[in-house]
Amino acid sequence: MAGVLGQHRDGLDSAGDATAAAGRTVHAQEVMRLTQVHQETGMTLLEGPVLDEDGDLLVVDVTAPGGEPKVMRVDVEEKTSEEFHTDGRGAYTSAQFSPYDGRLYLTDYAHGEIVSLAPDGGDPRTFFSRKVAGARMNPDDIAFDEEGNLYVSDSRGLTEGKARGRVVRIDRDGRKATVLADELAATNGISLDEDHRGLWISELTQNRVSYLLLDREGGVASRHTALRYDGGVAQTDSIAVDADGNLYQGLHGRPAMAVFDRYGERLATVEVPADAAEGLESATNAAITPGGTTAYMTVSGPSGGYLYTFEALGEGIRQSNGG
Repeated sequence: MAGVLGQHRDGLDSAGDATAAAGRTVHAQEVMRLTQVHQETGMTLLEGPVLDEDGDLLVVDVTAPGGEPKVMRVDVEEKTSEEFHTDGRGAYTSAQFSPYDGRLYLTDYAHGEIVSLAPDGGDPRTFFSRKVAGARMNPDDIAFDEEGNLYVSDSRGLTEGKARGRVVRIDRDGRKATVLADELAATNGISLDEDHRGLWISELTQNRVSYLLLDREGGVASRHTALRYDGGVAQTDSIAVDADGNLYQGLHGRPAMAVFDRYGERLATVEVPADAAEGLESATNAAITPGGTTAYMTVSGPSGGYLYTFEALGEGIRQSNGG
């Protein structure tokens, strides 16, 4: 696995390089099963992997019923997990630590809220719950800029045939919320690029990734479609970005991730081995160890919720650790 992904391409000319990259498959390796299908909700769906300062991995289970772990802490070395947070209400779809206050922020898709926890999982607070431009959000993923302001994918669906998804910027104190982009088709993944110059966003029901160039005030200077993913039944889910600017595009409908460079060239596909893929239907997101290349991928389906690992193409940064 690591050898395949880490091969140097110095000896290839540009044409050969592109051909080799397009056909590269990386087989992720199972770390452990974290969850089984919940009887109350009929499914399990892992998301939001993020490493804390101690190197433990935090993972959310979107469909966990009240009283069962909604956020888990995983010791990847010992292959053990424990409850980090639960409540009777939230349907959490992402997690990321703020660079401003160090708290863990969770998006509650079902209730249109963003909540935060202390680094030890205690002191739950509602950070944001208001309507934005007259409409309640369905917050899916989040990204923080260097000052701690939030960029949120508002994954609203269709209304009378019109796409209602948005990208929303929320100031770090939670007082001001601004719509940066709208008329998007179920906005899902969102990540700042490696230089904090722009946002990559994915639309679940269009299999499209767009790039929003930001201005100095955090607004949008320009917006364009960056790439389209021809995934058949698979759809574009969450996004992580490594130090080299590569995009790790999670997939809903297939236990795999598509990896692109910043110019849209397909570099690799990270897959669950075929003999383990039965009963697994999504690989929603990945976290890459900050300053390293060990990556962890959340994979789910009727067989349960699993954690897989692979060797990333570039080193991990904040943009590849949660969200």
